[in-house]
Amino acid sequence: MKRVVVTGMSGITSLGQTADEIFAKFAQGQSGVRYMQEWDQYTDLRTRLGAPVDHFDIPKHFNRKVMRGMGRVALMSVISAERALEDAGLLNHPVLSSGETGVAYGSSAGSVDAVCEMGRMILDNDMSQMNATTYIRMMAHTSLVNMTVHFGIKGLSLPTSSACTSGSMSIGQAYEAIKYGKQTVMLAGGAEELSAPGAGVFDVLLATSGMNEHPEQSPRPFDAKRDGLVIGEGAGCLILEELEHAQARGAQIYAEIIGYASNTDGTHVTRPDQASMVRCMQLALKDAQIPPEQIDYVNAHGTATDHGDVAETQATAQVLGYKPISSLKSYFGHTLGACGAIEAWLSIEMLLRQQFIPTLNLDQVDPLCGELDYIRQQPKPMMAQTIMTNNFAFGGINTSLIFKRYL
Repeated sequence: MKRVVVTGMSGITSLGQTADEIFAKFAQGQSGVRYMQEWDQYTDLRTRLGAPVDHFDIPKHFNRKVMRGMGRVALMSVISAERALEDAGLLNHPVLSSGETGVAYGSSAGSVDAVCEMGRMILDNDMSQMNATTYIRMMAHTSLVNMTVHFGIKGLSLPTSSACTSGSMSIGQAYEAIKYGKQTVMLAGGAEELSAPGAGVFDVLLATSGMNEHPEQSPRPFDAKRDGLVIGEGAGCLILEELEHAQARGAQIYAEIIGYASNTDGTHVTRPDQASMVRCMQLALKDAQIPPEQIDYVNAHGTATDHGDVAETQATAQVLGYKPISSLKSYFGHTLGACGAIEAWLSIEMLLRQQFIPTLNLDQVDPLCGELDYIRQQPKPMMAQTIMTNNFAFGGINTSLIFKRYL
């Protein structure tokens, strides 16, 4: 078995594009959620809250030809991957095109604009808006395909489209690809672009927040007065590498991945299942070959939905006992396919900084939630060695990742 380490990290979020920028806003208790005035045209849409990336820097070499087959989700993905490769010292490295490097990357779907182009044909019998790139921009694996072409990657491709576990499942599958000797380097992560239909999916399930007059007060994971989730967008990318390869080239190592698990509820499409969450975390601990006592912090899925928060926290307490926990979705909203990657990136940053970020807007913990050490109001300084980050998706798909400080 090979050991797998993280040698590069990057992301694009509603609070910024670098860890330092994001952590400065964490310290100020700043939220990326705002009122989406552009959604007022959808009169039946109950929520008007979103967490958009209002600006991200597009490098000058991303000209029209480069971006031709990229919708917004793919563009954020490729840019975050390029920055992560640069961070790892692997941008333009021969290993990328050697067949020893692969990509595991996911999103819930492709770009909405491309879906609309194809929809015109179905609804209006009009093909005038469709072009040669419509499907490329629309398909769920658009990010992965654009990444392989942009960087000339010829190794393993593992596209994931599993809703809210797309990013974390990609990281887990990339870890296993290196662990079992199939690849030496993997780009891994997930992305999602914000859209009104994306919010509408949850709106019709009565799962979105209606606190439209107070965007900064929502979402409220684990809080007794939470009223639903807020949809966001962004991208995240980790560069995973076989330890000996990283050591041989003198790479900076941020953390080691020591455990991963994924399972399926097999019961209900949208209702969280506590027993399956328990089993997933137990399987990750088994893969890491550590007892629950060694987990120092848990980054929760923490969507701020009634049933989801209760099931997740009860499961976490059952497996790990009284552990520090917080949810980054309180700052970024639910970034769907991106959340697992963004949360893994920033959880590793918390591990490096030994400062664990509180859940925003958590004033009073719901008494139905599990008995855990909910971090709130102030960051929690802690000498942590090992952390767990969990995600749970529609379809009953669960993931759990375990990271350890590399010493």
